Order: sequence, then C-alpha cells, then structure tokens
Amino acid sequence: MRFLAAFLIGAALLAQAPLPGGSPAYVQAVAFPFEQFPQNLWERELVWLKNLGIRTVAFPANLGQNDLDRVIKLLRRLDMHAWIRPPWPAGAGSDLTPHLLQHGGPIAFVEGGPANLHGPPPPAPVAVISAVSPGALARSRQAIGSGRGSLLWTDVEDSVYPVFRKGVVSMSGEDRPGAAALRRNAALLRNWAPLIPALQPLRSFAVRPPAGKLPAQVSAVQLSSRGVNGISAVNLINQGTAAFKGSLRVFDPRAKAAIVAPGIEAGPGQSLWLPVDVPLAYGGLCRDCSSFARRDRLVFATAELHSLEFENGILAMEFAAPSAAEAVLELTNAPSGPFVAGGTLSEFQWDEKTARARLPIPAGKGPGHRVRIGLAIEPPEHTGFFVNPNRLILGRKNRVPTSYSSEELAGRSRLLVPPGYQVEAERTSPAEIVYQVTPAAGAAHGEFVELALEADGVRLGRARLQLFRPVSLRLREAARLHFGTDTELPVDPPLVWLDPRAGRNLDIVLRNNMPSIENFVVEASGEGLEFLPPKYEISAGAVAERSVAPRVFAGELATGVHQARLTVSGAARMELPFRVVAIRRNEALAYSLDLDSDGSPEWVLENQRLRAVFSARGGGRWLEFVWKDTNLNVLPESGVFPGTEPVGFTLSNAGREARLEIAGAGWRRTVRLGGADSHLTVEQDKPLPPETLRSAKRGDLFFGAARPGPARAIYYLERGSGERFEELKRGR
Repeated sequence: MRFLAAFLIGAALLAQAPLPGGSPAYVQAVAFPFEQFPQNLWERELVWLKNLGIRTVAFPANLGQNDLDRVIKLLRRLDMHAWIRPPWPAGAGSDLTPHLLQHGGPIAFVEGGPANLHGPPPPAPVAVISAVSPGALARSRQAIGSGRGSLLWTDVEDSVYPVFRKGVVSMSGEDRPGAAALRRNAALLRNWAPLIPALQPLRSFAVRPPAGKLPAQVSAVQLSSRGVNGISAVNLINQGTAAFKGSLRVFDPRAKAAIVAPGIEAGPGQSLWLPVDVPLAYGGLCRDCSSFARRDRLVFATAELHSLEFENGILAMEFAAPSAAEAVLELTNAPSGPFVAGGTLSEFQWDEKTARARLPIPAGKGPGHRVRIGLAIEPPEHTGFFVNPNRLILGRKNRVPTSYSSEELAGRSRLLVPPGYQVEAERTSPAEIVYQVTPAAGAAHGEFVELALEADGVRLGRARLQLFRPVSLRLREAARLHFGTDTELPVDPPLVWLDPRAGRNLDIVLRNNMPSIENFVVEASGEGLEFLPPKYEISAGAVAERSVAPRVFAGELATGVHQARLTVSGAARMELPFRVVAIRRNEALAYSLDLDSDGSPEWVLENQRLRAVFSARGGGRWLEFVWKDTNLNVLPESGVFPGTEPVGFTLSNAGREARLEIAGAGWRRTVRLGGADSHLTVEQDKPLPPETLRSAKRGDLFFGAARPGPARAIYYLERGSGERFEELKRGR
C-alpha cells in the first residue's frame, strides 16, 4: 500500500523539464511584435511562451535603442534566446556583439545581419507559419517532418499598431483558435527537437492501411534514425475534411518487419506524431532510464508521444490523444503495476509469450488533448518524493518537504535547483527533510521552475512549481482599452472615473498568493481625493482573495485626472499607483494619458456615460467609443479614421463641452462631446475619410452613425430606440 500511495503521488508529480542549456537542434521560435505590443505585457507574454517550451523569440533589428536594450535585458533575465531579423538599421552590428550567445548574451541567431556581427544564422530552411492561418498544425508538422531548418511562428500575439491585428492569444492572455497548434508543437519539440535532425524518411517503406491505401489528402511518412539506439516516428497529417479512422501498417526497425498499429484516429486538420520503436534506455527521449535493458522499448503508440520519464520505479508517458488510443511496451520483465491512465487506476494487459504490455490511453482533455499515463515497472529499492509540493513565492524562503524510503537515503540525497536559487536543509525526522528554497533575484512572476531530488547520481523525484509574487492587487472596475467587442487591454496604471460630488465605491481586490493565512493592511491615498475609510486591516486565506470597498470622493473643484496610490503592508509590501478621472454631472472632460504604456499618449473625450479614445500613433485613429455602464465598445477592431502620417492634438475643456482638434498635413478635424450628450460629432475642413459604421441595435443600446454632410459626422450611443438620433440627423 505504501508503494501504491507513493506511485500515485509520483505519477501526479512527474513533469516535463526544459531542455539542457543551449539551442535545440531543431529550432522553433515565435516572432514577437515588441513594437506593436504594449510594453507592460512584454514580461507576462514572454513568461507564457517560456512555460510552453518556446525559448527563442524573433524580432526585427530596427527596434528603437531603448526598446532593444530592454528586450535584451528581459531575455537575459528569463534565460531566453533572441533571433534578430531584418530590417537592419544603418550602422547596426558591432554594438550587438557582446549580446551574442557565444559571449554569454541572449542573441542566438542573426538573420541577414551586417558583416561585423558574427552570429550564426538560423538553421535553413526557415518555415514561416502564421498561427492564425487554417491548417497551421499540418503545415508545421510538414516542416518538422523534413528534419531540417527552423520553424518560425507569426501572429501569435495581438498587434496593436499601426492597426489592430488579432493573434491566437488575446491581450488578456486567453487562447483563441490556433493557439492549440503552437501548444502542441511546443510540447512535442521540448523533447524531440534534439532527435529530429537525425531522422530520415524510410523511402523503401510506405505507411498505409493493411489493405488499400491512404485517403486523398491524408499523408503518413515514417522517419527513423540509424544505429542500435535509433528511434522512429510516423508523421501522420490529415488535410482532408473527413476523419481518418483505421489501422496503419508501419515498419518496426528492431524486428526489421512490418507491424500493424490499430485504432488510429485523426480528425480533419489533425496531425499526429506516432512513436515506433522508441528505446527506453538509450534512445535519447527518456530521462534517467539507464536502469532499463537494451531490449526494453516502446514498440508503438497510436497517440502522439511528447515525453518519457522514469523515477521511483514508475515509467510515465505524456501524450496528445485527440481520441482513445493505446501504447505497447516490450520489457525484459513483467511490470508489477499498478497502472494509472489520466489520473485513474486502470487495467493493462501483459503477454508472457511476447513480453509485451498493452496500455490503454484515454482521450486527452483540453485543446491540446493532453493525457498522462504511468506504469510501475517494479518496486524500487529506494524512493524519494516531494510531499505535496506547493508554489514558490518570490523573495521568500519557501518550505519544500521531502520524504525518503530510508534514513540512509535521506542522508545521501540533495535538492537540485536552478542557478541563483538558495537552499537550506532541515532534517525534521530520520527519513524527512524540509528544504527552504529562496528563488533567484531575477525570477519572474508566473514562471515555472523544476526542482529535483538526487541520490547516488540518480534522480528520485521532480516537482514543477510556479513562481508568484507574495500579493497581487487589482481594481475590479478599472477601465479597459477596447479593440472591437471582444478584445480588452488593461489600462496601466489602472484608471477609474467618478462624480466628484457623489463619489463612488472603489472595489479593491487583494489576492494572497502565499500558501498560508496572512494579515495585510490596505491604504488608499491621493491628492484632492478622500477615501472613507482610508485604511483596512484584513486577513486573507491561503491563495485566496479578499475585497474591500472604500468610498472615494473628489472636491467640488477637482474635475480632472488625479493621481492616487494603494499601499499594502503587513505580511507583504507592494504599491499600486492608479488614476481617478473626476467628471461632474452634465459636463465633459478632455484629457491625455498613455493608456497602454507604449510611451505615446492617447487622447480622451469623456462624460459620465460615454468615452471616446483617439491614438497618437495611429494618425489620429479613433480607437474606441464606449458606453461606460456596460463597457461596450461599438467601434471595429481597426478603429475609425486610421492614418499613418504624424498628427498634432489640441485639447479644449469648457465644462459643458470637451473638444479635441486633430491636425494633419493640410487638414484639421474637430471632435466634440457634450456633458449631457449621448452623441459625438466629428467635423473636418475637408471631406472626412470614408468609414463603414452603420446604425444598429446592440442589446438594449442603440448605436447610430450618420453623415449629414461630407465634412460632418454624428455618432450616437444611448439606451432606447434611437428616436433622438433621428432628430439629430435632421439638425434639431
């Protein structure tokens, strides 16, 4: 029973680790649009890519010097690599030399660079694939199956400038269709990348059903590497509109004969990387499998294999399984069991004559169809486990309990941590050690790290833990910058509005990220602002949220933008600056703020019901027109009146009306918003550029767009049927 409990814990904790240092043999990179993406989200998105397994990001060399310096520092801190691409600015090159990988920097590849920058080019050919394109998974698998070159993903992140362009990951961090292909390839190449260049197509053998041939638009090519430690895989790609279901006749290099892999299913647009003849001990895919005999192997699997791991007597495998599948192992000795598939104890078949174990693989969950199975090969003589490993808190000593099968093993063991981490050991019992782990100073919030137990040169257990800052703060009602109806960018620093006389409740959410109950003090302050009460003493549970709601007022003469601050003390310290926009009833306000932290301001017209935002970087582009009560934006993702030429802005506040003038080369545009109005007017000294906005009902809101003349437009947003809009069009 003790071994069964240890097995279940161990199987749950086995996790993939990043590849050893250095670039992988087959390169997969993501083109990151630094200049077109909000700077305050750079670190978050790079951490997300690193957690997926993407260690290289590509970007053009003509980044501004300040941006380039920041990117280099950020990649160095995250231990990620850079791929520098054209266009190259004049005179670039020598100043980047100290940042090359061979000099300890993050720049691993230089594409089309100047002669004075001696960095290696990315492996050719380079397959550039848009993550939003149909068939991206199939195209990427064709590139990987060639065994040569590099794979570069574009359109992964949203691009905001010069016009908005959707990627497969929203600015709020949510996956869109297409992200699954990137996730699948990242999981596959995490362990297969070093092996792919040695794989060659078996040209003398055609993978096909036992009787007949593959359907049109379905391809299957078997790739294999030579030698006694060779490895093989079938690259199955279905580019048709119908699912492929059936068996495949594949080649077993060990037996030098064809075998049949049954029950394979690949839906339309689906691709599978099916393992064949994968040695456990010497194949390069399984870590710490040296205790297996040379004949022990994975004969085949009908799901896509991502990883093989062995520790504490447990052989664990991770698959992408869009449908139920199976794996067949050939072993020197019968496995002792138990067998866990998808977190559930399951039965497996053992054939004494063939010395093969047949393991069912349940269909995986989520967009990546991920599923893990684990088989106990034999009860190990020695075991070491992490005991309920938890998250790690930045800047703190974190308790990491471990347990061992004997006092002697505990004495010979050690904890392996990433560089820069500090470790203190405390023997709490003869067979238990509690490690105090302090993360490295440069570690990032949200990043995953791997810890491992080792004794006598053998890995006993692993834990993949995520890093968190001690406490997080957010304002629930903070404004968002909208791109279309379903893309929102958090404004940084946060922005809230109020009526200075009536005030409003400020909904502050504190999240305690620490694994214990903690006490905090939350204080709010700001010039010209009054908070009631100004201070809260709260207790927050482990990894739990607490909300407080002070009421904030601004003085009668305090119309405008006010700077404010939230301060947390007690169990942790942090500060969150934010801004309060005070707008009186029946008045409007014009102001300018950098809402997306890109170093360039946005220009805002706002009353108590409506907010309109214009971009300085977009040639005066109108970004959003929002009904504030429901946070609904009625403009398209690309906005209205986009331009590329530089423009000038002039703000004017007259209490009852706010005005914005936008001046370009040979034209001047005036935008007005009244304090009591439900409409915004745009006038120009020349005919306005064309736009395609149409009047429509949006839930309980009516949006109206009209051009009373070639140089004048009216945009109306209000609850109701739009009768008032008809009067406006008639000039009343």
